[in-house]
Amino acid sequence: MRTILLPTTLEEPVDLPTGWRSVPYDPALPLPAFASDAEVLVVWGNRRASLAEAAERLTSLRWVACLAAGTDAVEEAGFPAHVQVTSGRGLHDGPVAEHTLALVLACARRVPDMVRSQDERRWASELGGVQKVHDTAFRTLAGAHVVVWGFGSIAARLAPLLGALDARVTGVARTAGERAGVPVVTPDALPDLLPGADVLIGILPATAATRHAIGRAVLAALPSHAVVVNVGRGSTLDEDALLDAIRTRRVAAAALDVFDREPLPASSPLWAEPRVLVSPHAAGGRPQHAGAFLTAALRAYDAGEELPNLVG
Repeated sequence: MRTILLPTTLEEPVDLPTGWRSVPYDPALPLPAFASDAEVLVVWGNRRASLAEAAERLTSLRWVACLAAGTDAVEEAGFPAHVQVTSGRGLHDGPVAEHTLALVLACARRVPDMVRSQDERRWASELGGVQKVHDTAFRTLAGAHVVVWGFGSIAARLAPLLGALDARVTGVARTAGERAGVPVVTPDALPDLLPGADVLIGILPATAATRHAIGRAVLAALPSHAVVVNVGRGSTLDEDALLDAIRTRRVAAAALDVFDREPLPASSPLWAEPRVLVSPHAAGGRPQHAGAFLTAALRAYDAGEELPNLVG
């Protein structure tokens, strides 16, 4: 009997091929001793320490099915080279796109300022009433230019939502072309693209090449009214450079869902910066149709076929 380890954080059932058994495990606890012969490990909500334990103990492992869109934590855990790793790419497109849109609109409509005013029981007249139709600040998606750096499946889901509110979207990816009806350019075009951006959205993966990609040079190229939103990985944004750019008003504001260190330490100056909206890595967390995805992937694995979303 072949064994697949399923985390208790997975809410949907997985239909197993003949000859397989599933063993549930709590990703917050040490692995059960009777699971040491597992051939497949499904990962969702595991801490790095538990992944390192799995890499050491599960000597029969052949496949790690990570339900997160990014697999950097799995890749850093030390699994042997013969263990295949797959990602949850596509499972989070809807939730992340929805959350990203919420962050962008929160910045445009000054929702954090409204919340602070409510806490103070103050009627913030400056936020309501008669407003400039053609404000130089970013106050609406209508006519805004949104640059999405890291144009993959999440961005393809997000772009039509932005477009429905009359925003113009340009994607940035390793390969230029057109995707989901959106023009996509390579990072080489950023110096010419960023000065005309009202919003920069980062959906970059965590790699050596993307570390602090959104850094001082990129932030300096944006207009002073621009808003920065990061929902990719925290390592892709230089937080010190962002704080400096906001405090010197080289950019207007930021909404961040991911951080270099998570949870964000209480000592981080990002908490106290009024023009930074802190979101606690809340964009994903709700993989859609994960059970059906794993069922199909396990059937492919059982038949000796190539796995979907194979990494590397």
